[in-house]
Amino acid sequence: MRSNYIFTSESVSEGHPDKVADRISDVVVDAFLARDPEARVACETLVTTNRIVLAGEVRAGDDQIEEIIGGLEEKVRHAVKNIGYAQKGFHWAMADYACHLHAQSADIAQGVDSGDNKDEGAGDQGIMFGYATDETEELTPAPLQWSHNILRRLAQARHAGEHRLEPDAKSQVTVQYENGMPSRILKILVSHQHQDGLAPSDVEAIIKPYALEVLPAGMVTADTEWLVNPTGNFVIGGPDGDAGLTGRKIIVDTYGGAAPHGGGAFSGKDPTKVDRSAAYALRYLAKNVVAAGLAKKCTLQVSYAIGVSRPLSFYVDTHGTGQVSEEKLEEILPELIGGLTPKSIRLHLGLNKPIYERTTAYGHFGQKPDADGGFSWENTDLVEALKGAF
Repeated sequence: MRSNYIFTSESVSEGHPDKVADRISDVVVDAFLARDPEARVACETLVTTNRIVLAGEVRAGDDQIEEIIGGLEEKVRHAVKNIGYAQKGFHWAMADYACHLHAQSADIAQGVDSGDNKDEGAGDQGIMFGYATDETEELTPAPLQWSHNILRRLAQARHAGEHRLEPDAKSQVTVQYENGMPSRILKILVSHQHQDGLAPSDVEAIIKPYALEVLPAGMVTADTEWLVNPTGNFVIGGPDGDAGLTGRKIIVDTYGGAAPHGGGAFSGKDPTKVDRSAAYALRYLAKNVVAAGLAKKCTLQVSYAIGVSRPLSFYVDTHGTGQVSEEKLEEILPELIGGLTPKSIRLHLGLNKPIYERTTAYGHFGQKPDADGGFSWENTDLVEALKGAF
């Protein structure tokens, strides 16, 4: 395992077109779960110049589907307004809205539903990964966490009316690692939409102080290279500048490329979809392994078959940093969440709640758990159980 290297990760803001689409898709998930905790949702969203299109499959009890769908437009427009889009090319009140959601396939439902002789099955086949590292207090990879932090701080300032930047933005942080840990930031790249009339130097003068607020002391040096809006003008942005689709920022959502990804997106999916719920569960387990001091880094993999409740496989890699047997962890970890069946994951983490809209910007991991159960997979409440097992 290399100990000295350079690594880069990126983040995108809540106003990035793909993130607008992710947020709308999770507005739909939350709307259904708020009415029926057992609802099924698979929603894809397209946003482009003054147009919002929803498509996918849904299911809810007591013939609620039409009523829930009927109330979606108001919720969707409110989300777009909250992001900050009231521009000519993409306006929360004036964008055309089209909803093509329809009832879930009975073939899929029969594979997932529990029955007299069958536990609830996985909503799809696939592989999922979880990861944690001790290089930040959030136990996430530093380049990704710091990229998120820059854009989150700029968004907070924008919502407070402190500057003339607009919602669409991307960031990228390049970090020098020495002895396996971050030693300094080599480059910081921020491309940020702005109001007309600002020169690139004006945008850089706005961005730098906010970025420095949230980056660790000593990591930015006199040699750190800053690249702010390297193409120059960035006035036309958001869905007017580039179409956005649900699920196109899966590396931003997870570990910034520092760990593998199984390929499945999160947003727009209810928690029976293991693309989402199992990835959350594995992050939870990996984070607890690192928080318990059993490893400095931990990668987990799980695989499922559609309609089958138990995982097909489970794998642990502590990257040579483990203090305990990886084989023993492979025995113990799944049983801490009921064998990692879809139902046990949903129950343990409390996932059948309207808690997903908030996850769609600045990472699904590395955020603080909320009192209402949001980001429950970021809790470290398994630490004592793990320490006691060895």
